[in-house]
Amino acid sequence: MRAEKDVQLRKLKTVRGQIDGLIKMVEDDRYCLDISNQLMASISILKNINKDVLTAHLRGCVKESYSKSQEEIDEKIEEINTIINKLSK
Repeated sequence: MRAEKDVQLRKLKTVRGQIDGLIKMVEDDRYCLDISNQLMASISILKNINKDVLTAHLRGCVKESYSKSQEEIDEKIEEINTIINKLSK
């Protein structure tokens, strides 16, 4: 789990650097499509991190809930449904 966390933190720090670069690009009135390309790169990394976080959740919390009560299982299923609904917007 620690290795996954380290990878996620490294990716988040990369995005933070990209966001700082984007701010500078906007301040410097850089070409709009260059800014857009950089935005898409940042979004792509964030989506990848989100996928990793959700996968870890499924492998950890959700899997663990199956050894608990039906109420807790239903709660985890509802959490996943909520996330799926947010992702599909």
